[in-house]
Formats: sequence, structure tokens, C-alpha cells
Amino acid sequence: MAAKKMRVGMIGLGGISKVHMPGWIDNPYTEIVAGCDIDPKPLKIWKDKYGIDYATLDSQDLFNDPSIDIIDICTPNSFHSPLAVAALNAGKHVLCEKPLAPGPAAIQAMIDARDASGKMLMTAQHFRFTPQAKAMKAAIDTGVLGNIYHARSWMLRRAAAPTTPGFILKDQSSGGAVIDIGVHILDLTLWFMGNPKPISVSGVARSELAHKPGAFSIWGGAIPSVMNVEEFASAFVRFENGATLVLEVSWLLHHKTEGEDMQMWLYGTEGGSHWPTNEIYQSDYAEQKHINTTIDKGAALREAHAQECFEFSQAIYEGTPSPVPAEQSLEVLTILDGVYRSQEAGGEIKLR
Repeated sequence: MAAKKMRVGMIGLGGISKVHMPGWIDNPYTEIVAGCDIDPKPLKIWKDKYGIDYATLDSQDLFNDPSIDIIDICTPNSFHSPLAVAALNAGKHVLCEKPLAPGPAAIQAMIDARDASGKMLMTAQHFRFTPQAKAMKAAIDTGVLGNIYHARSWMLRRAAAPTTPGFILKDQSSGGAVIDIGVHILDLTLWFMGNPKPISVSGVARSELAHKPGAFSIWGGAIPSVMNVEEFASAFVRFENGATLVLEVSWLLHHKTEGEDMQMWLYGTEGGSHWPTNEIYQSDYAEQKHINTTIDKGAALREAHAQECFEFSQAIYEGTPSPVPAEQSLEVLTILDGVYRSQEAGGEIKLR
């Protein structure tokens, strides 16, 4: 138990903030003391729901308050980097929703601010904090797959696009399915692979279904005509160590699965694996037979979003590294930004 709880201020009080709140409230290291939103309506709802009087329309109020230790950024993507840099410059630790920023340059600015401040910066990649992901990562780290030389990953939705401005307007989101859900499955895949360095991307990012007459989402009714981001993307990625990756993401694909289908296949010299079933596939060459096993996933201590808040605050308290280093998020966005650049170029682009 922390002798003195760290005080948390949250910026952006709609959407994702709702699943962050339990991670700050039910946490031996923290207390949530302040909230900020540029819209008075969610600000009042949040204030009334949680009984917290410190609610402001100006994020600078939180940065200027020396009693606040942690800033949790839950705003639309385009505002992540300037808010995080300002918070770090003010001497605050920062947990920031994914993507850490819409592009590599903005993330590098955040890393520079982190280094200058000496504070912690972490991306809220909540899938890493599920028990099945933790179990799979631990198994892979034993070498059970050997050298991982290829991966296939997808996060596909059937008529399940977000319809709010923070997701579908480029000036707020900076992109569509690529950086909304592509960031989830790509971050998890690279983490499992040991974060190899990407060297090139060949990708496409476009919309085919969003503007068809009657286009709809099971999450929000009719797709707004003002949507100006991509709904679909696919990519082929090469890495410095020779490994390759095929990535597919979509909000609106004509896919068999209702809602969302998120899967990852890894192929190594000693075995293959599938997530989220946590199956391992190996071969006994002496006996010429296949061996399939399933890793025990264990039980979750907290919901994944709450767990990431807990582990972030625990790392600050114990002085250990960020559970999701910003440098890893930089590589994720280098690839995703490369998908957009490849779409514009009409071919493969070099990343380094």
C-alpha cells in the first residue's frame, strides 16, 4: 500500500474515460481528484457521477496544479501529443490512450518531453493487460516458437464502425480503422514478436462501403455522410531481422463474424501459435507427428483497462520501467503511418 496516494487528473471525459475510472478508483496507489473536458455536458455528467468537485474546461488548470501527479489523456487522437507534452513539461506522469499520437514525429516530441522531465509516459494498450495476452507473451519468451519469421494479424468488424466525430473526422482522429483498431492488433503482434524493427511497408487504406446508400453500423446506426477517414486497410511489413507480417483491419468488412474478429497467427522455427485461443502448434520430427497444446490463460485480477492503470501507477511507485514503452509505440505508428504513405505512393515505402 502506497504511503501517500498519487493524485490523478483526467482529460477527456467521454467514451474511453469510463473504463479508465475503475482503474484509478480501485487502486492502492492513486486517487482521482480532477477532470477536464472542453464540452460542459460530459464534464457535468462526470462530476455528478463520481462526486468530484474539481472539474474544469481548461487543461492548463491541471498542468498548473502542483498537487496533481498523473495526467490521464482520453481525448481524440489529434490532441494526444500537445496535451502530453504540456503535461510532461509541467512535471506530470502521463498515461495516454492509444494511439500515443497519430504519427512518428508527434510521438518523438512526446519522448523528448518525457526524457527532459524524467517522468513516465505510457500508451494505454489495454490488450497487453488481458490474462491470455500475458500468458501467451510469457510462453513465447521461453522460446517455444523459436525464431518467429512470419505473422498474420487481423482485427475485422462487420458493420461495426464508430460514428462519433472523434473517430470519423480526420481533423480529430487523424485517421480511421488503421489507427483506431490497427494500433491494437499491431501493438500486440509486435510485442509478441519481440518488437523487431520495421524496414518497409506496402499497404492500402481506403473506404469502399461507408458511403453506400443505407450504410450502417451496429454501434451507431447510419454512417454519417461527413465521415472522411478510411474504413479498411491491409499491409505487408518487412522487418530488419528478416521477419514479415500481413496485417488486415476493417470497420465495415463483409465478414462472416458478427461484430469483431481479432486474431493473430505467429510462425516460428520451433512452433506456431494462435491468439486469443492461446494454442501452440509444434512438430516431433523424430516421431513425425504434430503436437498441439493450449496455454492456461489464468484469471483476470481486473478488467484490462483498469489493470493498465494499476500497472502504470505501480511502475511509478516502484521506480520500474513503463509497462508500454513509448519507443515501442513509436515503431507501431511508424508502420501505421507507413500504410498511409504507401497508399499515397501506390507502392512499397522504406521506413529506415
